[in-house]
Amino acid sequence: MKEVAQRAGVSIRTVSRVLNEHPHVANATRERVLRVIEELDFRPNAAARYMRTGQSQLIGFLTDEVAQNVFSYDLIIGAQQAAWEHEKLLFLLNTGNDPEVEIRAINMMRDHQVEGIIYATMYHREIKRSQFPEDIPAILVNCFADDRSLPSIVPDEIGGGRLATETLLKHGHRRVGFVNVAAKEPAPLGRLEGYRQALANYGIPYDEALVRFIEEPFEGIATSTYDCVLSLLQMSDPPTGIFCFNDMMALGAYDAVRKSNLRIPEDVAIVGFDNVEILAAQIHPPLTTIELPVFEMGQLAVRMLLGEGDIAQGEQPVQHVIACPLIIRRSV
Repeated sequence: MKEVAQRAGVSIRTVSRVLNEHPHVANATRERVLRVIEELDFRPNAAARYMRTGQSQLIGFLTDEVAQNVFSYDLIIGAQQAAWEHEKLLFLLNTGNDPEVEIRAINMMRDHQVEGIIYATMYHREIKRSQFPEDIPAILVNCFADDRSLPSIVPDEIGGGRLATETLLKHGHRRVGFVNVAAKEPAPLGRLEGYRQALANYGIPYDEALVRFIEEPFEGIATSTYDCVLSLLQMSDPPTGIFCFNDMMALGAYDAVRKSNLRIPEDVAIVGFDNVEILAAQIHPPLTTIELPVFEMGQLAVRMLLGEGDIAQGEQPVQHVIACPLIIRRSV
């Protein structure tokens, strides 16, 4: 900093004011100092900046399994982009769903004086408020606190399920099957509710014979979906449209339709959920699906943490529900 001051012909205090965007610096002086900073490729010491501003420029990003999953890549990129726009860095730690690792990770983030923590989960679920310290601001992504005492950002599972089903109904399908997962979590419950709402909106009674559930464990989910869809297609009055809980399950549905010597979408239309592009855009025909807006969720989390978005409604922390858009391809 001393060299910058000497080269620009100002005091060290003036350089510090320019670096901290102090308003009481003449424009000509500010421009001269910034030009010298660029010429010298000067970077202020992070520790010194923290001593001056009380801000570490670090945002903690804590995940259970998200950082190990290709699907959630956009979540991290969205958060990183928003952080970078504010000259912040993400301090990313993945806990592997280990409670002890999570405690150590939070303590490590506290030691590094992060300005707040974003906690993201692989699956939309409830978490315990007691997992987080009271003295660090926190935003939850794809999850929510059991007592709703922390701001959260979650996808609109009901709206997404309704949109997926309506897409099939709008194309004339009146026998619409749904292959879901058998878990008492917000995503399967919400998407089933959306499916039922869409049918009701079209005056079509809910028929439980058209709904299949994949039991845990979900490792062989495409194979299990294949069996479920095959059984649907063997009904005396089979569905002509099928909504799959996620894109991986849609792969199994594709195989079952082909095994039955039927065509997609001419004989059976299929809609997925998630929009995992490396899968949905590459299979034939490309899969029409509902997108989980993970990029937008990551961006919003950072902006909320930095005070750019509402984090409260009255006295209650805000619970943001983000719409899931339709991605039209060629399977309907």
